[in-house]
Amino acid sequence: MKITIIGTGYVGLVTAVCLSDIGHNVTCIDIDKVKIEQLKNGISPIYEPGLEDLMLKNIKNKRLFFTHDYYEGFKGTEVIYIAVGTPQKPNGEADLSFIETVAKEIAYNINKYVVIVTKSTVPVGTNDNLYKIIKKINKNIDFDIVSNPEFLREGSAIKDTFHGDRIVIGSNNQFAASVIEEINKPFNVPIYKTDIKSAEMIKHASNAFLATKISFINEISNICEKVGADIEQVAFGMGLDKRIGSQFLKAGIGYGGSCFPKDTNALVQIADKVQHDFDLLKSVIKVNNNQQLLLVNKAKESFGELENKRIAVLGLAFKPNTDDIRESASLVIIDQLVKEGASVIAYDPIAIENTRAIMSTKIEYSTDLKEAITNAEMVFILTDWDEIKNINLNTYVELMKNPVILDGRNCYNIEDINEEIDYISIGRVAVRKKIKALNA
Repeated sequence: MKITIIGTGYVGLVTAVCLSDIGHNVTCIDIDKVKIEQLKNGISPIYEPGLEDLMLKNIKNKRLFFTHDYYEGFKGTEVIYIAVGTPQKPNGEADLSFIETVAKEIAYNINKYVVIVTKSTVPVGTNDNLYKIIKKINKNIDFDIVSNPEFLREGSAIKDTFHGDRIVIGSNNQFAASVIEEINKPFNVPIYKTDIKSAEMIKHASNAFLATKISFINEISNICEKVGADIEQVAFGMGLDKRIGSQFLKAGIGYGGSCFPKDTNALVQIADKVQHDFDLLKSVIKVNNNQQLLLVNKAKESFGELENKRIAVLGLAFKPNTDDIRESASLVIIDQLVKEGASVIAYDPIAIENTRAIMSTKIEYSTDLKEAITNAEMVFILTDWDEIKNINLNTYVELMKNPVILDGRNCYNIEDINEEIDYISIGRVAVRKKIKALNA
């Protein structure tokens, strides 16, 4: 099938590459001409394991194309996917200006029946509004709109596309839904069809639930420290219950990225607009905001003021296997450390340039883990990269001025910690006893 995808960000590019790989003819449109030239040459603007190789394969096989011209991109197309950003406004609402602009471009440029698919995450009712925008401009054209939300995890998006839990297709038109179902059949992933508003809500509700699970386990971890329990044993025991499951029960410094923070805030705003006070989700957001500064507070409580201390921050991306720093707890923590008067050097294997582009705070950067920790008085582990998890713990003793580790991702087993290392992690009682002994 001939498909056009508008937007070559994370969702748009992954969707385009994967659809082309199952045999469809896919053209991507993006107004950024520099990006389009890079894409034509097989250079991905985002880091995602396996994406660039798959992209090059399908460009070579003449199933994947890129253009900045709407007229060219829509030529002969049967289905148009919208995958542009819906960033968060200051009040928490989703900014729909990009998607509305795209709707107008579609209206001006289509001249035959098409199925329009929204991949972008949008509030309930947005697709109905897009229909009105297009129809107002182009009254004579026939089209249908389908909501097809994405459920991709950064760092494993290709795997999630080919081995996902479900594909949600929301439409009020049976024919349009069947077209999108046919497109996705080669993925061999279960398909769930529903009405368009329910599909819009499924995306927000799914992310809000996962964010709730993360905030819940972080609150439990904080209680564990106070009552003498171990969060990892607690989480494992909880996860054995099939009703609960083990995923998203890892205590740490909170959630981040492009989805959970934005979608939880957006769902609160959606609820407010229908006069529903979503107290539960507001608490989830509050817990997450507090959790992001937990390590800084632990450092001050255990070792006093941080002024003039050289601190190595290990990890800038919000999670491993991505260069995405959106809503990363690392940025919040670095800002606070600098405010406390610390001298910060930050390590990350791939996210430094993205951080440097937006971080106004003056810090040092390094892509060499050993260089970053050399002569450091404290280490803050904020992203659980394999390079960090697999380091020989004696390296901290050998290279640091003072081997103090504040582990926001519980990367190491308590039993493996060298006696020379002062080690603080999340929700583990053995560590709390060790700190008390150090301060005795």
